[in-house]
Parts: sequence; structure tokens; C-alpha cells
Amino acid sequence: MTVKKLTRRSLIKAGAIAAGISAVPTFYSPVAARTRRTLRIGYLPITDASPLLIAHANGFFKDEGITTELPIRLRSWSTLAESFITGKFDVTHLLLPIPIWMRFKNKAPVKVLAWDHTNGSALTVRADSGINSFSDLGGKQLAVPYWYSMHNIILQMGIKNAGLTPVIQPQKRFLPLHQVNLFILPPPDMPAALAGKKIDGFIVAEPFNALAEMRIQAKIMRFTGDIWKNHPCCVVVMTEKIINEDPIFTQKIINSIVRAQLWIKNNPLNTAQILSKSGGKYLPIAEDVLKRVFTKYDLATYGSPMQPTAIKNSQWNSSRISFQPYPYPSATRFITQEMSNTLMEGDHSFLKTLQPGFAEKDLVDRSFVKNAIALVGGPSMFGDIDLENPWTREEIISL
Repeated sequence: MTVKKLTRRSLIKAGAIAAGISAVPTFYSPVAARTRRTLRIGYLPITDASPLLIAHANGFFKDEGITTELPIRLRSWSTLAESFITGKFDVTHLLLPIPIWMRFKNKAPVKVLAWDHTNGSALTVRADSGINSFSDLGGKQLAVPYWYSMHNIILQMGIKNAGLTPVIQPQKRFLPLHQVNLFILPPPDMPAALAGKKIDGFIVAEPFNALAEMRIQAKIMRFTGDIWKNHPCCVVVMTEKIINEDPIFTQKIINSIVRAQLWIKNNPLNTAQILSKSGGKYLPIAEDVLKRVFTKYDLATYGSPMQPTAIKNSQWNSSRISFQPYPYPSATRFITQEMSNTLMEGDHSFLKTLQPGFAEKDLVDRSFVKNAIALVGGPSMFGDIDLENPWTREEIISL
């Protein structure tokens, strides 16, 4: 493994060269470096939160002149989203469908400023369940972390492609073999429910898939990044109030998070140690489990002829989890469109009239992340990018 130490000075120099600018950007000037605000961060105990947590652990926020409170850990998406929008936190990570729901259903002033990570989730099943593919899910009980989630969207795409019907009903009700019952569980509760045979499988972010593999001998049926190439999952969100009142503060936050994303890509084992319960204690997870999340993605374990075959598209050269901050418009439009085709509880009638193109332009602000990417050396630093067209891409799906 190559470990590259990135200093603030080297980042500024590399970014200036890559961006073709000769002067240091204004947000690094002595005056702009001052901030009166103390940053408050909320997160769930999943590896999706890694960029925010590593930025805190490595002092990247401090390097930008920002005082930071210890990040606050919550257990469910509902609690995190509510705490964020009521002002308890200045920045957090949310599954991309959640801010779409918050902004266009609830009129919440939320903005997506960057992708937090790509891939990083899987569909995990009990080893004795007999499930090897989507076509084996008929008559099964599956947990998802939230109705407005990438997980719910991708899972239902696979279920319907296999000729099955997703339903939402009480678990005790009779379930025909052509139906798959879905319900919500907080991510930390999923491995225990699987071990107790209360469910047949779950689709969720890491580290709970790796934890189930290593501690209860569960199997990965499919990595989500093998279904949708380098798909977005969690995104970095802030409120319009903070963005408009203090764009310098906002830029510093995004600078720190993008710097952390690049550091994680170059230091996966160190990241696992820092996040672990024996390290920085950001996640209540052992270091060996987190090492699996950040490094274990090989054909000998997950490719054919292994059953289930969790990796079917090895030519994509994907990673179990990766970090690329730029929020491609094509992905947001695709997610918005697919949300209208996905079964959910509650009133989601707003999706019938929501135009994907409008949603993307209204929800996402890419200006801050473009500045931050330039500061760390440009888009090429993150890989998985068409360098001739770094700001556009085609969404690739293989069910």
C-alpha cells in the first residue's frame, strides 16, 4: 500500500497547478481563514460517514481554521434527518433519496454539496436461506434501512427484474412465493435480526455486511456497486441558511471533506484503525471488520463459481467502497426517476410530478466541491473518472 502524506501546503500547490491558477484561492486568505462558527456534525455508525469522521480525526477541519465539536452518533436515518433539519447539526451525510424527499415533499431548505462516497453497500443473506440470486427472494422477508434509500431502489429493481413483486405488509401475514416483503430496520439491528432468523436478508451500508460475514457466517448475495457501477449512496448536505450566510465556512467544510476522501483512498488500513472501537472510537466496530470493508473485494471470495456470486461485473474494476466527491447530474436524475417506480410507505405523491432535471438543478450545488477538487489536484486524483469529460458520465446498471 502506498501511503502519501498530504500537507495543507502541498494540497494548495497541487490544486492551483491542476486548476491552472497562479494565486491561492481567496478562501485560503488570512482574513477568510477566520471563522466564528463551531462546526457540529451528526452521523450514523456506518462507513458512509468516513469522510466526515476522518476530516475530524486528522484535523482537516482545524487546518481550515474551523473549531469542531466531537461528532454526534445516532442510530436511525429518521433521527439523523430530523436532527439535521432542526439545526442540531451543520453538516451531515444522508442517503441521496432523503434530501430529495426532504426538499420536494417537506419543503426543507436542504442542499446537496458533494457525494460522500460511492458503492459501500450489499445485499446480505443467511447462509442457510438458499438464496443465491434475486429469483430466490420469493416468499422472503428482507430489511431495508429506509424507504427513501438507494438500497430500497436497487433492491426493488432486482426483485422486479426477476419477475417478483415487492410488498410492504406485517411479517406474520401470509406471503406468496411470488412476493418479497420489505420493512424498515435500523442498520445496527440488522445482523442480530439475521442471526435470530427474524429476517432472511438485508440490504444496507457497511460495515454491517462485513460484520454479518465475519461474525455470523452470513453471505453477500450481491454488492450494490456490482449492480450500479460506482453509484452514489450518501451525500454531504447542509442547509441553505448556512450556505447563504457563510459561503466561506461552507467552502472550508467541503475542502476538508474532499481532502479526507482522498486520504481514505490512499490509506484504507489507517482509516479502518482510526474509525474502529479500539482506535478513534468513531464506530462501535472492531478493526478487523473495518479492514474487510475497505480492502476485501476479490473474485476468489465473491466471483464465479462461488454461490452466491456477489461480483459479476469484475471488468468494472470497482471497489467495495470508494470515495469520489463530484455529484454527477445523471445519477441524481436517475435516482429521482427510479424513486417514482419504487414502493414506499407514506405519501410520496410528490414524485408523480417531480421532474428529474428540475430536481437535480434545484437540489445540488456543485460550486463548492469543484473548488475543493481543484485544491487536492483535480478530478484525476480520485480515479473512476473519464478525464476527457470529468463532469459528466453515463449511469451503468447490470441486474
